Amino acid sequence: MNFRDIRCYSSQVTGIVLGIETSCDDTGCAIVDSNGRLLGEAMNSQQQIHLNHGGIIPPIARDLHQQHIESVVNDALRAASLQLSDVDAIATTVKPGLPLSLIVGMNYGKHLSRISGKPLIPIHHMEAHALTVRMVQKVDFPFLVLLISGGHCLLAVAQAVDRFLLLGQSLDDAPGEAFDKVARRLKLRNLAEFRTLSGGEAIELAASKWNSEFLFVLKLEIVLLFPFHEQIFLRHLIIQVIKLLSVSDVEGDELIPGVFNLCGSFQMAITRHLCQRLQRAMEFVGLQKLLPQDNKTLVVSGGVACNKFIKRAIKLVCHEMGYTLAVPPPHLCTDNGIMIAWNGIERWQAHAGVTYDLDSVDIASR
Repeated sequence: MNFRDIRCYSSQVTGIVLGIETSCDDTGCAIVDSNGRLLGEAMNSQQQIHLNHGGIIPPIARDLHQQHIESVVNDALRAASLQLSDVDAIATTVKPGLPLSLIVGMNYGKHLSRISGKPLIPIHHMEAHALTVRMVQKVDFPFLVLLISGGHCLLAVAQAVDRFLLLGQSLDDAPGEAFDKVARRLKLRNLAEFRTLSGGEAIELAASKWNSEFLFVLKLEIVLLFPFHEQIFLRHLIIQVIKLLSVSDVEGDELIPGVFNLCGSFQMAITRHLCQRLQRAMEFVGLQKLLPQDNKTLVVSGGVACNKFIKRAIKLVCHEMGYTLAVPPPHLCTDNGIMIAWNGIERWQAHAGVTYDLDSVDIASR
């Protein structure tokens, strides 16, 4: 898809916004206009560096953001054939995320706002995920949104650009973090084909190789990620998985026995739980009449929304519950500057959160 040809469906006010994303381990910048066109984009990925360390090290992520943010922004402007003076506002992620990473993007966004005289638009990372789909297709408020990523898992009703009704959220590990932990504990990086993949990508690929006749039920109840009834925290489940298989002493380049079957079962457990919580949310929304009955839409976004198995299962739930499913393209589900710039456009049009008072803007980790 050529994103220069994309048109949004809700734009009346013209504008160009530069968006900066540094909430975790990728330095992203994009420039988007109010017609939904991507004018320029640049990204510096830290994925392989953190994979080599066995996980994200916040001080290293901060240093890499500081090292690359200026060149990433300049590359995005160059790709758009624009000067900083050509944009109408600067949008930057301020929450939630890793504080050491967030502060780099926030400070650079303030710097750009200060030297250009353009307003700053502080962006909530998860709200940006929720609204990205509106850049590529018609999705009207209100709608139900399921956000599943490495740091968060939540269900909410998006009522307006700046108004969300939270229905439930993770109490412990989000699905993406769970996939990362399991991938590490199962030593998937010992196999060459998994070496450059994130934990979620590795689990999905490994799960595709499982024996469908084998389903490891874990002898435990499915973990409850949302605050309903009992909570069995996911990190405890991961430990129990390793103990039950009696493979916690695997060393060096050895591979855990039955690793593909275990990955398939674990992915199934996560998927089953997400679908159960989603169906419950849909029933609650119906009882409370929070969505129009003739136009019920579910938006799914966040990095884990790239998982094809999970996406197919959610589509089945939507079919049974009478919902239309809307999912952004995979590269817009993961962290990127485009979603920040687009959220800036949405807020610019709605006159929501646009400010010249730079001292009032600060990061928040939650």
